Amino acid sequence: KYGIDLSARTTNLASLPRRIWGRASRAFTIPKYGQHTFALSSRLEMDVQSMDRIDFQIDGDDEDNDLKLRIIGSAPTEATHIRKARVAFLEFTKGWDNDGNRVTVNPRYHVDRNHGDVVLTYDADDTLIRVTASRDDQEVTIAQKLNDENMISPTIGSDGALTLAWDRKLGEDSSVRTTLNPNRSVDVEFRDAAWTANVNFPMDDKDMRGATVQMKRDIKF
Repeated sequence: KYGIDLSARTTNLASLPRRIWGRASRAFTIPKYGQHTFALSSRLEMDVQSMDRIDFQIDGDDEDNDLKLRIIGSAPTEATHIRKARVAFLEFTKGWDNDGNRVTVNPRYHVDRNHGDVVLTYDADDTLIRVTASRDDQEVTIAQKLNDENMISPTIGSDGALTLAWDRKLGEDSSVRTTLNPNRSVDVEFRDAAWTANVNFPMDDKDMRGATVQMKRDIKF
């Protein structure tokens, strides 16, 4: 798979950030473990306005053991500097079923920030509970499905910060998410097939001059 990402900010259409990417996938079978299958994929991405670096993402999926791996990093495009490639992010996700409900454990580590955390989820039909905990911060999200088209997700942090998200499905490939961050902002994300539009309304600017709009379209060929 290949693609081009185009995004534009309404404040300056002349400087369009553009990225090109490619993805390759392959499944490996290990007969020694009873035809055990392991899927591996890699994605390479480059900013055409800054072609001295290439970003990579490697995903591994062991479906039989319900285990996933993701590694994100970057490397210089010059072959002489390839040893300077570095990993910026690493995560594992282990899941299992519990009496018809879904439980996952997702430890994550940000190498650049020397910061690690773990995400625990419990999915019971129309209710999803997510706990994110690190050494310094913790937050809990409870997502409740109201019907086939609507879901609300309040999140509260250990510092008392509260956000409220409302997801509404508009069609098979269309949805809108509205997130209220009290005393900070209102964010709206609209998705329609390959198009994505993001609008941010700061709540501390009465004349709304700080509002920003971003649009992106994925082009695959």
